[in-house]
Amino acid sequence: MKQDTFLFRPHAHSLILILLVLGPCLFTLVSHSQERITTPPRVELPGSQHLSISSSIVGREYSILVQLPRGYGDTTRSFPVVFVLDAQWDFPLVGAIYGSQYYDGFVPALIIVGITWGGANPNHDSLRAADLTPTHVQQVPQSGNAPQFLSFIKTELIPFIESRFRTAKDDRTLMGSSYGGLFTLYAMFQETGLFRRYVLTSPALGFDNGILSSYEKSYAERKSSLPVRLFMAQGGLEGGVEPFERFVEQMKSRSYEGFHLQTRILENIGHSGSKAEGYTRGMQWVFERPSLSLPPAALKEYEGVYEIRPGVEARVTVEGGRLSVQAPGNPPVLVHTEGNDRFYVKGFFLNAQFRRDAAGKLTGIDVEQYAGSTFLKKIGGGS
Repeated sequence: MKQDTFLFRPHAHSLILILLVLGPCLFTLVSHSQERITTPPRVELPGSQHLSISSSIVGREYSILVQLPRGYGDTTRSFPVVFVLDAQWDFPLVGAIYGSQYYDGFVPALIIVGITWGGANPNHDSLRAADLTPTHVQQVPQSGNAPQFLSFIKTELIPFIESRFRTAKDDRTLMGSSYGGLFTLYAMFQETGLFRRYVLTSPALGFDNGILSSYEKSYAERKSSLPVRLFMAQGGLEGGVEPFERFVEQMKSRSYEGFHLQTRILENIGHSGSKAEGYTRGMQWVFERPSLSLPPAALKEYEGVYEIRPGVEARVTVEGGRLSVQAPGNPPVLVHTEGNDRFYVKGFFLNAQFRRDAAGKLTGIDVEQYAGSTFLKKIGGGS
């Protein structure tokens, strides 16, 4: 007897039913399979480390991200510290900016410390609205915790960092944007000496009906000096340019002793985008080295021929009131005077320290570049 072969040919409604039943399972299997295949490994920033600190003042756990500088292995050295607010966003950004500006010679070797919120699944938007605002407003129910947060930074975080790393204890910088910019200015008026430098962009100056202006006014009534370097920037396309400019003029009108201020309105930049250019310009300016003028007779002393290696020489001359250095195959480079026998090139990692013998006679130049250091012996006088 011939056996019939049964072929299953489902009707359209049967196929839909199968997909409805099996679809979620198939989707789950495919998703899990893709997750196993495509989930990338965790990436950490080279040279950085993650620490945790619980604040008894705020009653909250904080995550602290630290990037150590090139040369930290030299145990005889200590380093300025830059504290970065909103590290959940800005720590990688500031670290990258610092690396490029260090390579170009604009900033010294720095320890970068990022501050963000710890614990399980922190709500950064809510937590920053609490800790970075100085007063409570109804529109932001959690606001007003800046006094406690500033106390945490001063009495808990800074000692925590200084006990673990070789820091220059009198050389700190604070950086922040938006609410972080608001807090940075608040800290400057409340704990002026805690930081030497302040860098901020797009500060929330309109918070609580512009209460920051009242903090500045109160400070001016009590003190005539403000010994800090402050850089402020705002995107030209974001709202609030006029309040920004009014606040700047308010500070300028005080003529604070020891106060150094630079501001910028960033062309074709919005609120969040102000950080990249603003932080770059800010770090350049607050760490800017002096460019001193020396009398012609003092500059003339440095003129001469210096040996790079046997048969290869550099010539130092005076051009337009500054030293000019020319090495073989390179155009002449004008150098800036930083201090006694110390010179540098702006925009390049090149530092020069002229060396003298016991009698005070110039014997050569110690030249420091990113790739290393070398000594150039003086082998001839000026022409």
